[in-house]
Amino acid sequence: MRDFFHDFLKNIKSVFWERNLLWHFLAIALTFALVFTGFDWRYFQLTRNPILQSAFWPAVELGAFVPLFGIVIFYIISAVRKNKKLMSTTFALGQGALLGLLVSDFYKFFTGRIGPPDIEGNSIITNTSHGFRFGILRGGLFFGWPSSHTVVAFAMAVTLFILYRNNKFVRFISLFYALYIGIGVSITIHWFSDFAAGAIVGTVIGTVVGKSFREK
Repeated sequence: MRDFFHDFLKNIKSVFWERNLLWHFLAIALTFALVFTGFDWRYFQLTRNPILQSAFWPAVELGAFVPLFGIVIFYIISAVRKNKKLMSTTFALGQGALLGLLVSDFYKFFTGRIGPPDIEGNSIITNTSHGFRFGILRGGLFFGWPSSHTVVAFAMAVTLFILYRNNKFVRFISLFYALYIGIGVSITIHWFSDFAAGAIVGTVIGTVVGKSFREK
């Protein structure tokens, strides 16, 4: 398990260091633009229909299930087969997922964004896309900005993308998974800007973790 924390503190620092910090500012600026131009609200109105909800709701469950149980399953398989490469990949994915959760929760701790409203029948709904409750734990850690589902999914996907840069199948599947999770939650439980910012932050984390384990 020691390899799970390979360069852990160094990687945390790298996620917020130098050029990577600029990506965080980009995520914030993009969110500002999407909210105040009204894009978030228009996207919400266009995507709340039964067909899309049914097609993308599994993303909510997969986004929570895969990072936890998928990594455990990979660990068991690699341990049984005594496959060092798969074991290292498992640790890299685990670290990417953990960093993704920690970073997204760090932001949620202070931003307290209100999630999209529930639509029941033809009830009139109010635009809450501007609803940020800045402070300390004013909105909890389970919902809000950025999307943890998206950050973790992109962190894991980009980690695989870098570790298996010559394997087109792995790269395609990892990218498809991340996009499905991110777009899926933007159509169900998050605003579009939660997904957009999460994709940026998750990509930064995955790049840092992937390069760290690839060098190892």
